[in-house]
Amino acid sequence: MSRERKILELKEKIDKAQRGGGDIAIDKQHSRGKFTARERIDLLLDKKSFEEIDMFRLHECSDFDMQKKKILGDGMVTGYGTIHGRLVFVYAFDFTVFGGSLSKTVADKVVKVLEKAAKVGAPVIGINDSGGARIQEGVDSLAGYTEIFLRNVLYSGVVPQISAVVGPCAGGAVYSPALTDFVFMVRKTAYMFLTGPKIVRTVTHEDVTADQLGGADIHATKSGIAHFTYDDEKSLFEGIRKLFNYIPQNNMEEAPIIPNQDPPDRIDEDLNYLVPDNPNKPYDMKEILERILDNGEFFEVQSLFAPNIIIGFGRLNGRSVGIVANQPKYLAGVLDSNSSNKAARFVRFCDAFNIPIITFEDVPGFMPGTVQEYNGIIKHGAKMLYAYAEATVPKITVITRKGYGGAFCVMNSKQLRGDYSYAWPSSEIAVMGPQGASEIIFSKEIKAAENPKEKLREKIEEYRDKFANPYVAAAKGYVDEVIEPKITRYKLIKALEMLANKRDENPPKKHGNIPL
Repeated sequence: MSRERKILELKEKIDKAQRGGGDIAIDKQHSRGKFTARERIDLLLDKKSFEEIDMFRLHECSDFDMQKKKILGDGMVTGYGTIHGRLVFVYAFDFTVFGGSLSKTVADKVVKVLEKAAKVGAPVIGINDSGGARIQEGVDSLAGYTEIFLRNVLYSGVVPQISAVVGPCAGGAVYSPALTDFVFMVRKTAYMFLTGPKIVRTVTHEDVTADQLGGADIHATKSGIAHFTYDDEKSLFEGIRKLFNYIPQNNMEEAPIIPNQDPPDRIDEDLNYLVPDNPNKPYDMKEILERILDNGEFFEVQSLFAPNIIIGFGRLNGRSVGIVANQPKYLAGVLDSNSSNKAARFVRFCDAFNIPIITFEDVPGFMPGTVQEYNGIIKHGAKMLYAYAEATVPKITVITRKGYGGAFCVMNSKQLRGDYSYAWPSSEIAVMGPQGASEIIFSKEIKAAENPKEKLREKIEEYRDKFANPYVAAAKGYVDEVIEPKITRYKLIKALEMLANKRDENPPKKHGNIPL
């Protein structure tokens, strides 16, 4: 065969591989409002940066006449490219080939990408649109899934792992996204569940659709599995690209510093007036965050799940920070099982990838009641304690109003190795709120009074004046500074500069046993 013929043959194979399951299958994919695997990669990565790996791989199954049905690439597109000029690895299930089902070959391709990413220290993005395990391959496909799960676990905390769910993801396939750091889902076409509607109907007699069982909104609001949801795929991939502004390449590096024109010493007078005088009146913590962070930009994570706590990324003088904040606007910012889980996992991500954590605290306590106690709020609150205590990155707290009881301990208190603690003059730091404390401490006086209600009010004010302020805590060194709210941005930036070379170590061990 001549040199020209060999080159022509190569070009023909490349063209055939890039068409996946063929034009009819591609048209069918488009008719569902979905992009193909390669179109998705083009939307995700910088233009013309994608380099494909294993384009010509074929499955090795000969059962059920599968040897007659071989397609180049075997339903999986893998390779590497860049986002904002930074190296990333990507794998995308190709639904046009065998419904994107996972074969041993598909698993091998994914494992290769995960291993290469870990070796060179680059993030991995998996794009999920798959019919599940390839039934014709039986246990080989199950073993393939497990090989992927193993790498997800081994490289957790080594390189960031991100999952985009843009189509079906069912059965064992759901565990790989669940093991990754962030899950992005698109509405209407994406769903995740262990057992589908038919099996649910048979076993539990519940009549439920795929979207009701495991759609994007369900996982964003009910289960908390989805961190981000979007109406269309283009917006989803833009969201992933935006996330990359805030995270590093791996656990040995720091997130990129992005200079901006927002002055470090910018003062915001309105911050002095955002916390209401009435301690029981709500306000929006997000407004405080937006006034303090660079250019008012806050990239919220899990915005629809457990909204009584806020998590997400922002910048202070160009440097990426992770934000954990109580939200007085929702359930008074109380901590419950879901919010504790949400915050704990985010704190652990930030710590794994060298992102400083800023905690904005206004917490009246833990949610009371049998529902929470039976659901294990003790265990879930302990996860948050564990995460903060274990974290060795710079950790700064701003107490805007309430810091009561055990919830005060949990929200990055000094005793959890919090590095620096600021309190606003409006803050109240105590074992419990003034009313509850007064009812206990002054119970005899209140009962003996001619007018117990009036006496209680008097004692509440007495307790508030004596203890419901930041100065008792400041006198004991539990608060480093009481500051005017308007200078919070400047103070946080100075503290981050001071903590830039901070070193904290945990005792040598195989691993701890977080209360799961």
